[in-house]
Amino acid sequence: MELPFSESYKIKVVEPLRRSTRDEREKWIREAHYNLFNLQSYQVFIDLLTDSGTGAMSDRQWSAMMVGDESYAGASSYYKLKETVGEITGFDYFLPTHQGRAAENVLFSALVSEGDIVPGNTHFDTTKGHIEYRRARAVDCTIDEAFDTESEHPFKGNIDTGKLEKVLKENPRDKIPFVVVTVTCNSSGGQPVSMNNLKEVKALAEKYGVMIVFDAARFAENAYFIKLKEKGYENKSIREIVREMFSHADAMTMSCKKDGVVNMGGFIGMRDEELFHKAGVYNILFEGFLTYGGMTGRDMNALAQGLVEVTGFDYLQTRIEQVACLGKKLREYNIPVQVPFGGHAIFVDAKKLLPHIPKERFIAQTLAVELYLEAGVRGVEIGTLLADRDPETRENRYPRLELVRLAIPRRVYTNNHMDVVAAAVKNVYDRREKIGDGLEIVKEAPIMRHFTVKLKRAER
Repeated sequence: MELPFSESYKIKVVEPLRRSTRDEREKWIREAHYNLFNLQSYQVFIDLLTDSGTGAMSDRQWSAMMVGDESYAGASSYYKLKETVGEITGFDYFLPTHQGRAAENVLFSALVSEGDIVPGNTHFDTTKGHIEYRRARAVDCTIDEAFDTESEHPFKGNIDTGKLEKVLKENPRDKIPFVVVTVTCNSSGGQPVSMNNLKEVKALAEKYGVMIVFDAARFAENAYFIKLKEKGYENKSIREIVREMFSHADAMTMSCKKDGVVNMGGFIGMRDEELFHKAGVYNILFEGFLTYGGMTGRDMNALAQGLVEVTGFDYLQTRIEQVACLGKKLREYNIPVQVPFGGHAIFVDAKKLLPHIPKERFIAQTLAVELYLEAGVRGVEIGTLLADRDPETRENRYPRLELVRLAIPRRVYTNNHMDVVAAAVKNVYDRREKIGDGLEIVKEAPIMRHFTVKLKRAER
C-alpha cells in the first residue's frame, strides 16, 4: 500500500480559534462597512485574507531570534542575512527594508519618474500604486491565457513577449526604467513564470537596453513549479533553479513576509553598485541605516533561516500540496476556480459564480462578504475594487477577472480547516441565486482604495 502524503513538520504551539454566530457576523461586517480589512481578528474563524506575514515560524527561526544583534550599525545579523541573500539569489548588493512595499518605495524612488511606463505581468496592488503615485503608468503584458480561468496553461504568469516588445518599441528608451516580472504572479492567480519566458524577457530587455526587476515575494514557489512542470529542470534542486531564475534579473524587491516565512521584513537585491548607492540614500531616508533598514536584528536572523527553509523541496511540496488540496475539493463541488492551482492561494472566479451581479456592484467583493457571513472565512477581493480608478479619468477600471483569493498562510492551518473552507464556499454556491444586488461605495481613498473603502448593500 502506498503511503499517503503528509506534512513535513509537526505542531509545537497552538493558538485557539473562536467560532462566531451568523448574527454576530452580520453585525460585524455591517459595522466594518462590508470591508473585510476592517474586521478584527477575533471576528474571523479561518483567516485567508493574505499569506503575507501570517505564517508560522519554525523552532530554528525562533531560536535564531534569541541571538539577534540589535546594534544600530554593523550588526552581525545584517551580515548573516546579506550572506544568505547572496548565496540564494546571487545579488552582490543588498538593502534591508521593513517589508515589500517599502522595498518598492525605495527602489522606485531611485528609478521611476513622472511620465514613465513600466510594463510587466499583472502588477500587484502596491507595485501599481507606487508606479501611479509617481504619475507613471503600469502596462500589463501578461499572456491572454492568464485571463481564462479554465485554461490549463502551466505558466499563466508568463509575459507575452509580443505585447512587451510593442511597448518597448513604441516608447522612448528613457521613459521605460525597467520591466517588472512578478514571480509567482499574484493577481493572475498565483501563477508561475517559466524559465524559458524569463530568458526571453531578459533577451528582449537587453535588446532595448532596459533593466529587469523581479517582484520576488514568492520566488521559491515559482522555482518549485519550474521543477515540476518545465522540461529539463526535473532533476535540478530548488536552489539551482532559484539561482538561474535570478540570473535573468538586474534587481529585485521582496516582501519576505511571503517566501521568507517571517512576520515582517523585506529587501532589495541589486547587481549595480551605482544603483545601490542611489537607492541607499532613500533607504536611509525612509527605512533606517543601511545595515538594518527598518528591521530588528532578531528579525533579520529569523529571515536568514526562513530563506534557507523555504528553498527546501520538502517544505515547498507540503506548502503547495495543501493549496492544491483546497483547490481539488472546490473543483469536486463544481466551484469555478483558476486552474492550474497557484502556489499560495486558490482564486474563485466570482464572475462565473455570481453572473447576475453587474460589474458596477463589485462582484468579487460581494462574494467575499458572503463567504465571511457563511462561516467566518475571510478571503480578499482581487477585482474592481483592487483595480482602482483610472488616474486620469477617475472612472472605475474593470479587470478581465473578478476573483476572490483564498490565501493560505504557511504552516498554520490543517487540511481539516481546508475542508471547512471548501464546505463554506459550496454553501454559498448552492444559494448563489438568492444573493442580493451587490455593493456600492460610500467612501474611498484616492489611491489603493480597497484597504480602507466603505461600502453598503446596493439598493435596487
